[in-house]
Amino acid sequence: MAIVVLVTIPEDKAKSLAELLLKAKVCACVNIIPAVRSYFWWEGKIDQANEAILMIKTRDELFLKVKKVVKDNHPYTVPEIIAVKISKINSEYLGWLESVC
Repeated sequence: MAIVVLVTIPEDKAKSLAELLLKAKVCACVNIIPAVRSYFWWEGKIDQANEAILMIKTRDELFLKVKKVVKDNHPYTVPEIIAVKISKINSEYLGWLESVC
């Protein structure tokens, strides 16, 4: 089953993490969505950050490996790592995704 893993990260770290994920062969593709302004609770107060979102396309069986690469290389103490199962997908794209990761 194909999944999308969403990870927020400081914009200046997005490219290097995307490259690490691809070189580790734990995903087929990473989109970097820049210029995200995040507001969140942290240590008892509302905080904010300029971030990018990594949209990582992979297989469900590789989620734990994706999570490890992210956690081992992410600057945050508690990185956001959210996986969403893909219920519908172009069959040719799915075939490509499965062939590369």
